[in-house]
Amino acid sequence: MSFTQTDQQDGWPEIAGYRLLRILGHGGMSTVYLGQQLSLGREVAIKLMRQEALADEIGRRRFENEARTIARLDHPHIVHIHEVGRTKEGQPYHVMPVLPRGHLGKRNLTSDESRVREILEALLSALAFAHSRGVIHRDVKAENVLFDEAERPMLTDFGIALRRGYGSRVTTAGVAVGSTAYMAPEQARGSEVDLRADLYSLGVLAWEMLVGKLPYLAEDGLSMALKHVQDPIPRLPPHLGQWQRFFDRALAKSPIERFTDAQDMLEAMRRVPHAQRQPLRAAYARLRARFGLKQLVAAATIAAIGMGAIALLSRLDQNSAEKRLASLIATSEERPAQETTTQGFDPTLAAPEPDPSDSMLRAAPESAAQPYVAAAEQQLQQGRLISPAGENAYDSVMAAWRTDPSHTGLSTVSARLLAALGDQSEQRLLKGEDAAVRDLVSRMQRLAEQDRVRGPAAMIQVRKRLSTTLSTRMDKAQAKADRSAAQRVVASAKTLGLDGAQIAALQSRATRIAQPGDRVADNIGDMTLVEAGGKVVAVSRTAVSRDAYSEFAKATQRQPALCRERASLLRVLAPRTWEAPGFQQSNNASVVCVSWQDAEAYARWHSQRGKHRYRLPTAAEAQAASRNDSGKAVAEWLNDCAGGSCARRMTAGRSWRGAGGGRPLEAARGYDDVGFRLVREL
Repeated sequence: MSFTQTDQQDGWPEIAGYRLLRILGHGGMSTVYLGQQLSLGREVAIKLMRQEALADEIGRRRFENEARTIARLDHPHIVHIHEVGRTKEGQPYHVMPVLPRGHLGKRNLTSDESRVREILEALLSALAFAHSRGVIHRDVKAENVLFDEAERPMLTDFGIALRRGYGSRVTTAGVAVGSTAYMAPEQARGSEVDLRADLYSLGVLAWEMLVGKLPYLAEDGLSMALKHVQDPIPRLPPHLGQWQRFFDRALAKSPIERFTDAQDMLEAMRRVPHAQRQPLRAAYARLRARFGLKQLVAAATIAAIGMGAIALLSRLDQNSAEKRLASLIATSEERPAQETTTQGFDPTLAAPEPDPSDSMLRAAPESAAQPYVAAAEQQLQQGRLISPAGENAYDSVMAAWRTDPSHTGLSTVSARLLAALGDQSEQRLLKGEDAAVRDLVSRMQRLAEQDRVRGPAAMIQVRKRLSTTLSTRMDKAQAKADRSAAQRVVASAKTLGLDGAQIAALQSRATRIAQPGDRVADNIGDMTLVEAGGKVVAVSRTAVSRDAYSEFAKATQRQPALCRERASLLRVLAPRTWEAPGFQQSNNASVVCVSWQDAEAYARWHSQRGKHRYRLPTAAEAQAASRNDSGKAVAEWLNDCAGGSCARRMTAGRSWRGAGGGRPLEAARGYDDVGFRLVREL
């Protein structure tokens, strides 16, 4: 059954079995309606791809991918789909439950840590289920967590999810997809991602729920993505300090340093102490409430005792610590209120006389490395990795290792510095700044030697990333037939300490790079590499044939240019074109009677069809290439303008008319002795 336009608003689509009630929201490719399922009388959400978006093939496939993906994931915290279909106009849609409680981004949970934990447990359970079935969400964010009537969090919007076995075409391989505010560094770079990218995004979401804002803030998406790639992990406010170790792993720049899977992340979260399970801090809060802000002296005295106890909690038996502090509280609460006024207050009445020999009250010794660690934290935040001399994170961390290798936070800050140096090395290596990269790698190696737990594994990952970057540079050198650039890549691989097999593979690729004079294959025919003006290009070995031009003319419906050597009445009465130049030609002969504009349009057409850019040759390139044609000799169009006016273009080569090369001719008309060939830029 379908409703008529009188039953719902004009212009809305008709979907059999449903009545559209109102619009719930709009997305980039779709509109979500509140609808009524007539057979069951229930309200549903109907996600409908907009008519104007149907022409976007990637968008359509993403829309359909979402339905197929969710259909595989039957989990209590993943939204499920009731039905999929198409309207009579061909618009895809799928029907889902209504989630009326809004999305997570509209909630303030900063004062409800227990609820944050519940939501994280639910989402980790959902991700573990999805990952176990080969699905990576890739867009975990606050807006994609909705709540149902029972206040259960539901993970939604699997439109750009990556499914094992389906490749990445739908989700644009090599391009960063997702929401940059929550995006893992490798995802922001457009690299391949695995389940750890989802865990990173969930880490960002956890930070946002606990702190009330995102860990990184920027004015635009690109700046935000760069912060995820480059900026160090921020520090939590003091009252959330127990979570810092969790976030140092959740938001690690390198996937290998993050949690291995959702279950690992869940177990780590459960090990984070609850605020209500920290008795000394809770007792300190009670003491502050007991004396109030007006009794500043009393509060300060008791706070000092409480904070000293907190600092030494890790060295004491938990029950003993609780009993000692409970005694302090009980003693203070037994005193009459008048004894704790500002005037005449005796601090000795607030608590028993402390015993100087009591290990609980002795100040904890501060590591001599602490100033260096604190400086390194600040320098990392400011991006001062190796400069200026003496005031950078590298110098500070190395000084900390020399001073006190047992400092509890040193390994973490050292790992963060290694990751930041690795990112900078990768970026500079891609730019060809090999000397700077050698210095960075040398520093990273010295850092890794200090941290025997994390260091070796971190350097393995660094060298893997550098190997990938060098491979990318080799790809570019091969594409440009630049053997000298390829040899620089090999030399860099040797100095950076890549293993022998990797160096040999790069060397093999370098030696296979063609040189000027070599023949290379192309989809438009064989080409020859030539060097002109210090640049290597590929030039087609023969002029474009009638057959090849005919394919272009039919595909583009391009009208033939006028073609007569001289102005005459015959030009009107018996027009000549590339199809009828006035003499017999075989199909593989050079096409003539095409204007320079025709030839340029042909080059653009081929450029749009493939991954290479084609154009007409310059005079220098034409001189460096062979111009022997298998049919009648023809001159050829060049890219060069004639005499400063591009209304006329230069030609090269001697034609069958006996005309010499270098003729300037009108660009808008054809000539029966002038053809063209193409250059492919490398």
